[in-house]
Amino acid sequence: MLRQVLHRGLRTCFSRLGHFIASHPVFFASAPVLISILLGASFSRYQVEESVEHLLAPQHSLAKIERNLVNSLFPVNRSKHRLYSDLQTPGRYGRVIVTSFQKANMLDQHHTDLILKLHAAVTRIQVPRPGFNYTFAHICILNNDKTCIVDDIVHVLEELKNARATNRTNFAITYPITHLKDGRAVYNGHQLGGVTVHSKDRVKSAEAVQLTYYLQSINSLNDMVAERWESSFCDTVRLFQKSNSKVKMYPYTSSSLREDFQKTSRVSERYLVTSLILVVTMAILCCSMQDCVRSKPWLGLLGLVTISLATLTAAGIINLTGGKYNSTFLGVPFVMLGHGLYGTFEMLSSWRKTREDQHVKERTAAVYADSMLSFSLTTAMYLVTFGIGASPFTNIEAARIFCCNSCIAIFFNYLYVLSFYGSSLVFTGYIENNYQHSIFCRKVPKPEALQEKPAWYRFLLTARFSEDTTDGEEANTYESHLLVCFLKRYYCDWITNTYVKPFVVLFYLIYISFALMGYLQVSEGSDLSNIVATATQTIEYTTAQQKYFSNYSPVIGFYIYESIEYWNTSVQEDVLEYTKGFVRISWFESYLNYLRKLNVSTGLPKKNFTDMLRNSFLKAPQFSHFQEDIIFSKKYNDEVDVVASRMFLVAKTMETNREELYDLLETLRRLSVTSKVKFIVFNPSFVYMDRYASSLGAPLHNSCISALFLLFFSAFLVADSLINVWLTLTVVSVEFGVIGFMTLWKVELDCISVLCLIYGINYTIDNCAPLLSTFVLGKDFTRTKWVKNALEVHGVAILQSYLCYIVGLIPLAAVPSNLTCTLFRCLFLIAFVTFFHCFAILPVILTFLPPSKKKRKEKKNPENREEIECVEMVDIDSTRVVDQITTV
Repeated sequence: MLRQVLHRGLRTCFSRLGHFIASHPVFFASAPVLISILLGASFSRYQVEESVEHLLAPQHSLAKIERNLVNSLFPVNRSKHRLYSDLQTPGRYGRVIVTSFQKANMLDQHHTDLILKLHAAVTRIQVPRPGFNYTFAHICILNNDKTCIVDDIVHVLEELKNARATNRTNFAITYPITHLKDGRAVYNGHQLGGVTVHSKDRVKSAEAVQLTYYLQSINSLNDMVAERWESSFCDTVRLFQKSNSKVKMYPYTSSSLREDFQKTSRVSERYLVTSLILVVTMAILCCSMQDCVRSKPWLGLLGLVTISLATLTAAGIINLTGGKYNSTFLGVPFVMLGHGLYGTFEMLSSWRKTREDQHVKERTAAVYADSMLSFSLTTAMYLVTFGIGASPFTNIEAARIFCCNSCIAIFFNYLYVLSFYGSSLVFTGYIENNYQHSIFCRKVPKPEALQEKPAWYRFLLTARFSEDTTDGEEANTYESHLLVCFLKRYYCDWITNTYVKPFVVLFYLIYISFALMGYLQVSEGSDLSNIVATATQTIEYTTAQQKYFSNYSPVIGFYIYESIEYWNTSVQEDVLEYTKGFVRISWFESYLNYLRKLNVSTGLPKKNFTDMLRNSFLKAPQFSHFQEDIIFSKKYNDEVDVVASRMFLVAKTMETNREELYDLLETLRRLSVTSKVKFIVFNPSFVYMDRYASSLGAPLHNSCISALFLLFFSAFLVADSLINVWLTLTVVSVEFGVIGFMTLWKVELDCISVLCLIYGINYTIDNCAPLLSTFVLGKDFTRTKWVKNALEVHGVAILQSYLCYIVGLIPLAAVPSNLTCTLFRCLFLIAFVTFFHCFAILPVILTFLPPSKKKRKEKKNPENREEIECVEMVDIDSTRVVDQITTV
């Protein structure tokens, strides 16, 4: 009883609001426009987010803490010979993979000379600045002898060239570790790709060679010069590619990921314009009908204007509060489109159910009372689910900013639908009541005055006047609308046919089966190439790297950050045991073995060991660079202690996919907790992968929980709690199907797809809630009758919004970007699966599942007959005939 009273009270409030807006339409139409213009002027503060790590890496992760510890122990300027694959920090760098179209050996004389020429061309790159030209020598990371550090593969190729020039045959390259003539052992697993080896790991051929050039970025000027050098580096590689067409080169820099991520916005512009044109056209067509008076094409256009004003207002607020734009914002207009269009079409559908003889204010009040309650509840659901996603609980910054922007846009969309679109409905209502043309706003003459006009003119001015309709026809004035006619005369009877129902149930079982098959194969995608535009440096380089350099994992730093008894044999064995199964590419292991062979590690006191350790760096040439891997601390009594040390590891025969790297990271971390030696492991890619699964699923998980709680508590607000039960089951069915088919469509669970799934919860509630509400609240008659009635009342609005939404998504499929590809596939599946539930699954299942309906018993007792008195009233001013029906 309380729920019914509350329901009626809310309807009354919205009815009064509609009447108030209809009394002041000019104010409520102009205020949203002025607010949007004022806030839209803030685009002078428009900024683009430059940091991809800030957007896509988990904000609170152990990997960032480990990186800070590593940087404090071993700064980059102490790591001059240990720059394996950006071991500590990406910094500034240029990188190129050189390969051949014919899978030629890149170590033969021709290709070796070619690679060295490319290296010489890169080192000669100049960046002009006022008064000085910077070259690679001015901005490179310097060695101890003040020379630029380059990849060891360059030294290998130079020695190979010298050996050929002097006809020396004893020089051989081994893989993945080879030795230079100065005695150093260097790791080449990430510099040589597609390697074929002889016995004893001797390299026979290599299909690819990778060169990396590390740059300094110690201050703003240095960083700016390094950024320009990276751009010149890519241009130099492309020019070199043109002059040597038999080789293929894949340049990549530290700026490539950021530029390719933001490139999605630029390549999407013309497709979004096409999408807008298609949506406008479809919205106008969906609101049009043959009757030129009752047609509402302007409302279709003004519905999109309402959404655009809300989006502009939200963007203005984001700019004023210091927010920055990123390519994930491309999904916000489609979130607005799905919610906003359905609200406007639902209001238009309610307008069609009002009596034409009522005043515009009364009709508007009836529209608000009929449609605004469900629209308000679905808007609240959007705000709660996206609000949870915008909270600090969300660990992915891109998801949090997207949810925050969506919340603001949806809130203003709700206000503007109440005000701007409601006022537009009032204006078009006056046009209709005055029998003016819906497009040209001119008075439509009666059919008698059009007899002498051409056929096309009579067609444009086709209208039905109230005096031409009987009492039974007046309620069916809008049936000439194509979609209304289709649903009422054909589809409702077909979908509830006894012979159709078994096929729908069978189709639903097939749907569940395929969804389950896909659900069991869900994979989390943390590959950053999934969020950039296609045919870019990032995609080409990543593809080549996975093809040629997947034999070894990225280099992982193994850092011991406590003072341990290095002179103790058992400690040495423990350290080597922890790294068992990896290729150790550091001199640390070599030095420990060196100590063992000399039998100097056992029995020596700590002071003697540390002195010998420090002195050996100065005396033993093979360990001359080992001082970068150990940190000494001098005490007050001149004793030297080893504070920290490190070694570098790679995993053999491991493809560089994210799931395996994540498993490796978790395995090493569990080992670090239980081990006797305190150590950490780190690689820059860990920053993106660390707890990515939990961080990624948190927004969806929290939104689902908040949606369920809201559905539970709103059960006390709706007229019947069974509505929320059916709504919850429908949301679960839709989300389950979307996740399953999304996986079968090769879409991974990444930041974009998770945001789409959050939107899918609300989109399903948007479309299904009014349908279920009408069915559950229906009394008397049969289930089939109320299913038909629900489809007739709300099906047109659902169908109109679906058609506009789909035509808006179609151009998105053609955008050359992985981000928009994921966006299109997820949004298309959400729209299609929801449409399938609204027009097939629910209409069939509701005909034989609760709630039950009682057939109305016709009373044929003559004592209970009703006498109807019909009084015909004529409005002299407007010459309109109004039938007032009085029951006696």
